[in-house]
Amino acid sequence: MSSDTNINLIGKNLQELEELCEKNNFPKFHGMQLFKWLYNKTNTSIKDMTNIPEKLKTVISHNYNINLIKVEQKFYSKEDDTIKYLFKTKDKRLIESVSMIDDSRHTLCISSQIGCSVDCSFCSTGKMGIIRNLDTGEIIEQIISIKHNRKKPITNIVFMGMGEPFLNYNNVIKACEILTSPAGFNLSTKRITISTSGILPKIERYINEKQKYKLAISLNASNNTMRNQLIPINKKWPIEDILNTIKKYQFNKYKPIMFEYVLINGINDSSNNAKELASLLKGIPCKINIIPYNTINNDYKRSKNIEIFINTLNKYKSNFRVLIRKNKGQDINAACGQLATNNE
Repeated sequence: MSSDTNINLIGKNLQELEELCEKNNFPKFHGMQLFKWLYNKTNTSIKDMTNIPEKLKTVISHNYNINLIKVEQKFYSKEDDTIKYLFKTKDKRLIESVSMIDDSRHTLCISSQIGCSVDCSFCSTGKMGIIRNLDTGEIIEQIISIKHNRKKPITNIVFMGMGEPFLNYNNVIKACEILTSPAGFNLSTKRITISTSGILPKIERYINEKQKYKLAISLNASNNTMRNQLIPINKKWPIEDILNTIKKYQFNKYKPIMFEYVLINGINDSSNNAKELASLLKGIPCKINIIPYNTINNDYKRSKNIEIFINTLNKYKSNFRVLIRKNKGQDINAACGQLATNNE
């Protein structure tokens, strides 16, 4: 038997679990059994896995990590059915995830990194800098932990928590594959949204691989001058390059691309900005998700021009839909752009 001390069990896909069994001289089919226990039954207690041989349980217990994160604190919103979770990792780092329930919809906002290197000027996480990527298992365990904590079945997962998902591309896509596997969480691909600030090489890879999860681009500006100020990586990958790449994306009515636009007072919220945005996105079947800015103790303020901006967009719209995001969990700093582990 081989020793793989400090290798994470959670986060391994089916092929890796089958290889783990064979490497330790157990039949391959136990890999599927482990996969179902971990991701379908979301059972992370090895001793409770009734159809796994005792010898294999011993090997796993001695050589593999299972519980990679633990709940450090929970914050309950008084305004809506939102809970923010503060998790601590094995290396004593902190990450945040958010559970939002709205009628029959239960959405988890999941983190993909500890901190973030993109440094968007309106986002609290960016102020932390980057500490490290999350392992696939740490991504999955956020979901398992919240699933055990809340009775409402999880319906949607958005990678819009801490970090830039496309700078942790492999682990995020691997987590999504586990989440959508029929033997795993069995979520539909259209129930998962990955949001990126515009990491162009990874957007191209995502399109070339024909990934089926919903894609959201955090645009937040109607011209490059403004976007350079809000999202510094725009100097490397400007708006027109992103939009030219997006036009290669296979759109359909179930998975239209989403452009997120955080409205900041006096910065990107004028009627002229709305006209520019409508012109930019002309000919791209998409949704525009308008997000009222959430304060993070800096010079920016929430737009006072939201209604005029949306009305102007609707006036000039071609083949896009305009939505406005409900801000949930603002009172516990759980809303869009507010996630940052102050303890770091």
